[in-house]
Amino acid sequence: MTTTSRSARARTTTKPIEEPLESGRRLGDLAYRRILEALFDRRLQAGSFISQGELVRLLDLPIQPLRDALRVLETEGILKIHARSGIEFLKADLELARSTYQFRSIIERSAARTYAETADTADIVVLIDAHQALLDRVEAEGATGAVQEAMEQLEQQFHSSIIAALRNPMIETTARRLKNHVALIRLDLTFTVPRVIRTIREHLDVLDACLARDPAAAEAALGHHFQAALQRILGMV
Repeated sequence: MTTTSRSARARTTTKPIEEPLESGRRLGDLAYRRILEALFDRRLQAGSFISQGELVRLLDLPIQPLRDALRVLETEGILKIHARSGIEFLKADLELARSTYQFRSIIERSAARTYAETADTADIVVLIDAHQALLDRVEAEGATGAVQEAMEQLEQQFHSSIIAALRNPMIETTARRLKNHVALIRLDLTFTVPRVIRTIREHLDVLDACLARDPAAAEAALGHHFQAALQRILGMV
């Protein structure tokens, strides 16, 4: 069995931003993304305490858009702003993992039922084929950095497709924010062949139920997937 190092995982989860700095909302959005990227590639350590000045130097951002981004991230539960002292970044723990996956399960179990009822058959087949191709690749190549990146992209496509079936912008926004918590929770999770194979097969169980137009089975399979994913995160399996 092969595993990726922390540095390799960081390279596969973060892409550089090449946008020019601009005023207003776009600059605030850029600051938001840069903070998250620094956290996920470990230039900022989860659980660390850092001043605004240090963040300005680290991220090469003006102070005002940085403050705007920090306030947004505080409302999303990624950090806590301590007046006149600094910024405390969240460190994932058992309660965060449990709460995050419980919330995801509530949202996506309902979405899986709707997806099974309404998704185009061709779209379901495309996802099934993509999962099967990646499963073959994992079994042939092992847990390489490239395979991990492909798995992360496919996982986003899978869950985003299911959530989109609800046609609810508020839920889609909430789900995107939950992804940041998931990324934090997974920072110390070792990427291994058995884990990725189980994940792919759990996705396929959901998709097979959707292809069969069985909403109850799709919901049950999605619920099982989240329960199993949480157990993997907690090191129980």
